Amino acid sequence: MRMKETVPEFKRRRAAQLMEEGENPTGIARVLGVSASFVRKWHEQFLAGKTFKSKVPSGRPRKLTSEQIESLRELLTRGAVANGWHNELWTSDRVAVVIRRHFKVRYSHSQAWRVLRRYLGWTAKRPIKRLAERNEAAIARWKSEEFPRILREVEQKEAYLVFIDEAGFLLSPNVRRTFSPRGQASIIKTGDPHARISAIGALSISPTRKRLYFLHYLLPDNTNFHCDSVVRFVHEVNCRLAGPMIVLCDAFRIHCSKLMGTYLKRHPSVEIDEFPPCAPELNPVDKAWAYLKHDCLANYVPRNLVEMRKRLESEFRGLRRRQNVLRRCVREAGLGNALGSVGREPRSVD
Repeated sequence: MRMKETVPEFKRRRAAQLMEEGENPTGIARVLGVSASFVRKWHEQFLAGKTFKSKVPSGRPRKLTSEQIESLRELLTRGAVANGWHNELWTSDRVAVVIRRHFKVRYSHSQAWRVLRRYLGWTAKRPIKRLAERNEAAIARWKSEEFPRILREVEQKEAYLVFIDEAGFLLSPNVRRTFSPRGQASIIKTGDPHARISAIGALSISPTRKRLYFLHYLLPDNTNFHCDSVVRFVHEVNCRLAGPMIVLCDAFRIHCSKLMGTYLKRHPSVEIDEFPPCAPELNPVDKAWAYLKHDCLANYVPRNLVEMRKRLESEFRGLRRRQNVLRRCVREAGLGNALGSVGREPRSVD
């Protein structure tokens, strides 16, 4: 029974074997994915009677055994709160404390980082912020019961499914990292850091051909949206789409005002449903805002609001053409089954 061998050991043995059979070293190298000089070297080792076994790596042995590594994985999977911290953030220092507490082994933060990356396969990610007053059970129930009901109504009425959300774009830029000489941070000069442009957006899904369409509106005075401006935008979307529509939006006061109720009574083809409270991640338009701010406008430093408004209009027009991005926004919101709704195609709007 042949002992198990590693891939490098197999390549060395097979190369020497093929050389003994009279094969061309260049052809052997091409098949095995190595250079011809290695093939000749391994053949010389074979003729000299040397072994093809890989050398045992030298160095200090690992402090934690494989069983302890798996126990550490289980401990960390339980969460930082279960291990005595006040939040669910894992840092290399906290991991080093867990190792010292449970396995009586002292690790520095750099060693703990290496354990996380090399042996556990963990990576550093920016945590997702969620409101503390969220009702996770209610959100799960909405996704499993309420949203399928809304999709059934969309199919029965051959209606457009429309998501609506507001956002503010600050004059202060969304800056990412940049290269600079060591010890010399780059300086970016900005205007009024509190100046902003208010925007409202609607992402509609057509009932038949699954076409997605993005509409937006920027207030001319750059103030926040109020009940009347939201109603005007809903009316504009209703005029643009040739058919009934079901609107999904957050349960904010400006979305559920008396003015909106009056509008819905006058336009029975428009219905409004609400997302569960404190769950902005369910709205695909919120994902579209994130795409614009963190991808399209990253490191963009406008001189004033006029320049910023022109850039925003350009980015909105570009987003309207990017069907793959709009579909990704719906999928990232966990509402991918909405892309399978049935119905009509909206008429194009320029």
